[in-house]
Amino acid sequence: MNKPKAIIFDMDGLMIDSERVTFESYVKVLKEEGRNFDLEFYIKLLGKTKQNIFQIFRDQYGQDFPIDEIYKRVHVCNNQEYDENGVPVKPGLIQLLQKLKEEQISAVIATSSNRHRVIDILKRTGMEDYFEDMVCGDDIVHGKPDPEIFLSAAKKAGQNPEDCLVLEDSESGIMASKNANIPVICVVDLKYPEEPFSTYPEKIVSSLDEVCEELF
Repeated sequence: MNKPKAIIFDMDGLMIDSERVTFESYVKVLKEEGRNFDLEFYIKLLGKTKQNIFQIFRDQYGQDFPIDEIYKRVHVCNNQEYDENGVPVKPGLIQLLQKLKEEQISAVIATSSNRHRVIDILKRTGMEDYFEDMVCGDDIVHGKPDPEIFLSAAKKAGQNPEDCLVLEDSESGIMASKNANIPVICVVDLKYPEEPFSTYPEKIVSSLDEVCEELF
């Protein structure tokens, strides 16, 4: 693999171990509503924009399901967890970011989360200075697997898509990178990608430490 000129980072499940926290928050909140919530359903939400998440819930539970309220309560639970125990940063992330800085390789975030949340996460983890720019869910029209977010991130980095590398954990993110013609490494989080998604990445690894070893 050629060394990229810019690396595009997904955030949830890739940079931070937030998917498990969010899953547990959904379980708690929906249990209070007398509803069950399982991991199989949660995996359908990964990499999706807020609007898409809302539609998936309404398709499952009905158009009158109060997903807006549920969504807010879930994020309150998440923030309480972060306040009490800190934001769980994925192993190898800081070392990778430090190496990119040394090598003068741009790092850009491309996430379905909104900008306010991304800035909050970066401040909580002290990672603001590692990233050149970001593209967030509220910056785009079409969410993953549409390529818009990754093409925008490549543009922010000032690079052609083929000179970038995407780091992703979700199938929708892998598909978005393929649609953008940007090479991708999958760092597995909650779910190993199924076919055909497993055939698209340059590599499938279990940690960001392995990404660092692959690149440097």
